[in-house]
Amino acid sequence: MKTIHKVILGNASKMEAVNNESVDLIVTSPPYPMIEMWDEMMIEQDASIHNLLENGEGNLAFEKMHLLLDTVWEECSRVLKVGGLACINIGDATRTLNNQFQLYPNHTRIIQKFLTLGFGNLPNILWRKATNAPNKFMGSGMYPPGAYVTLEHEFILVFRKGGKRIFKTEIEKKNRRESAYFWEERNQWFSDMWDLRGTRQTIADPKTRKRSAAYPIELPYRLINMFSVKGDTILDPFLGTGTTTLAAIASKRNSIGIEMDKTLYPTIDKNLIFSSSFLNEIVKKRLKSHKDFVKKRQSEKGKDAFKYQNETHNFPVITRQETLAKFDIVKKITKESDFIYSSEYEQLENL
Repeated sequence: MKTIHKVILGNASKMEAVNNESVDLIVTSPPYPMIEMWDEMMIEQDASIHNLLENGEGNLAFEKMHLLLDTVWEECSRVLKVGGLACINIGDATRTLNNQFQLYPNHTRIIQKFLTLGFGNLPNILWRKATNAPNKFMGSGMYPPGAYVTLEHEFILVFRKGGKRIFKTEIEKKNRRESAYFWEERNQWFSDMWDLRGTRQTIADPKTRKRSAAYPIELPYRLINMFSVKGDTILDPFLGTGTTTLAAIASKRNSIGIEMDKTLYPTIDKNLIFSSSFLNEIVKKRLKSHKDFVKKRQSEKGKDAFKYQNETHNFPVITRQETLAKFDIVKKITKESDFIYSSEYEQLENL
């Protein structure tokens, strides 16, 4: 199986190049309203936001920014298949305007919009980020009541369009079986609290990565493996430096990435072309972690610790559903033409 990865430079509020109900899963992290690093991008799309911020009208500016995101969520609803899921990584914002400090609840506003679009909101995930040092708390030191709680987590909102996905064809069922995750991965991934540092992403320029606010690749990689199957199409309407596309390649899924900032494309291009070894290490790490789990469980429970054997890779697994899981690594990534890439795969040999 060869996967195809398309990069589109433009505003995701108009996805003319993406067909109706052609996407299986959306994984993205949009610009966060009321976070200053995104003000300029928001103001370029709606100049009235500048005046609202200057006048200290934070709640109105917050709403105007979300109205811009709403147009993207509406397009996401159009292109997502019935039964498909959308995973949105978003953090709330705190900001002081006219000497008034307050919280701007981005996650709540996005949930409201998806509900109006007819999506069901599935259990969400709290992503606990690196803990702040004690001297980083906001406010007036030790005297009450002037200090404020520090935000140390972001949200991964999970929405589904329509009812549960149905796998009808034999190829869909085969891809689903081969996409099975490990029992111990399920127990970790499907917790509503992720204490996730992620795989260090060394393939992007640090300055560019900071400007794009890229999340660690482990985040989209998990979500793609949790909520899609091999051969599916993954959409990221706020592509940034291409992290979601990289995760899709590593997972043997197709992808479409849309990015408004055209200056990011050279970084996206470089990341995709030179990422094979980096991505393969992620897959190999999964198998190594499973083998470590097998060794530990066998030492604790003896020879009866496992009832099943994976047919492709010949290692023990807990459940029957894991016996047909198959892990592939990237053999080659090819730039087919401007903004279109393909990835070829080969079976991962036992470690």
